[in-house]
Amino acid sequence: MYDDTTSYGLLKALEQNPGLSQRDMAKRLGISLGKVNFCLKALIEKGCLKVSNFRNNDNKLAYAYLLTPRGMEQKARMTVEFLQIKTGEYERLRVEIEELKRDVERARS
Repeated sequence: MYDDTTSYGLLKALEQNPGLSQRDMAKRLGISLGKVNFCLKALIEKGCLKVSNFRNNDNKLAYAYLLTPRGMEQKARMTVEFLQIKTGEYERLRVEIEELKRDVERARS
């Protein structure tokens, strides 16, 4: 259930907005609430996130998920890895699109 894509998405979302609810995270990432909960626990156990409770908030279930230095390093490493993966995918798609364009031109001729 735990995967790098989900972890990266969570770290990225929480870096921008530490007060996101688990439900909002699930909606943003298009995954189940259970998967968010499972992955957050794993990131906390790995030392990538720490949790703070909003004590002055009327909603006592509100938490802030803060990236630790280890979490920031992990996110940076994952960003580089995902950039390499996505760049490779882009290049393969670009080549495939060019081949399809040539096929269409040949078919029209």
